Amino acid sequence: MQKIYYLKTCDTCKRIMKQIPDIADYELQNIKDEPVTAQQLDEMKALAGSYEKLFSRRAKLYAEMGLKNEKLSEEDYKHYILQHYTFLKRPVIINGKKITIGKSPEK
Repeated sequence: MQKIYYLKTCDTCKRIMKQIPDIADYELQNIKDEPVTAQQLDEMKALAGSYEKLFSRRAKLYAEMGLKNEKLSEEDYKHYILQHYTFLKRPVIINGKKITIGKSPEK
């Protein structure tokens, strides 16, 4: 499977996606228009190793909700990512059994 979870208004996503030469081969999912499902998130976690690696601490809601001062569990990370798309670190690029989170895939 080749898939990219991204936010179309995210400059980082735009920049990284421009660097992928075979982008037409990827299935693209704009996470604002088509939210990540629990099954998709579980598949990402299986490749990444944890929900924490998929969680964005840069999201405005992270500070607004006071999560910075909380000790979050794996279930908490999963809950927040499913609750609001901004908590997913992006883009998430899946190429077969490889996952790249928040950066350009290595060549």
